[in-house]
Amino acid sequence: MGTRTMAEAAAGGLVASMVMSSVRQLTTGLGLVRQTPPEAVLKQGAPSVLAKFSRQRRRALIELAHWLYGAAGGLAYTLVPPRLRRHPLTGPTYGLVLWLVFDKGVAPLLQLPHVERPSTVERLALLADHLVYGGIVSAALGQGALDRTSPQDSVPTARFGTDLVGDTAG
Repeated sequence: MGTRTMAEAAAGGLVASMVMSSVRQLTTGLGLVRQTPPEAVLKQGAPSVLAKFSRQRRRALIELAHWLYGAAGGLAYTLVPPRLRRHPLTGPTYGLVLWLVFDKGVAPLLQLPHVERPSTVERLALLADHLVYGGIVSAALGQGALDRTSPQDSVPTARFGTDLVGDTAG
């Protein structure tokens, strides 16, 4: 995979995690989610790091960590075989898998609060934002976008976002 493709895959994951953060603002604002997973992970897993920052800066640090994790998720999506990336349900399925890894693996390992007091509404809200993330990653990187070849250098490239607006050039 070329550097350009990797950068575009990371950008796709970054944008998807930003949109996911917007969904989280809504679900936490409505009281459906008590604490976002990035906040819970950092508070449980790295409390000494968070303690060094003011409350406002902690929020920014938590958001940045979430975006970086999302970018890594975009890179990981490139490991999905191209023929599977073309299927419209692959993105949401990818989001579902990420949620299951968190809910059944990371959260219990770190003894996060939602594991001790499970709430169906909270879990459904977190599942929904992961489905949104997967759908956006798929829209940006799936359905053949990473499989195209640049006529200039014959290196596979993604054209992040252009498929979303109907650009068929290239």
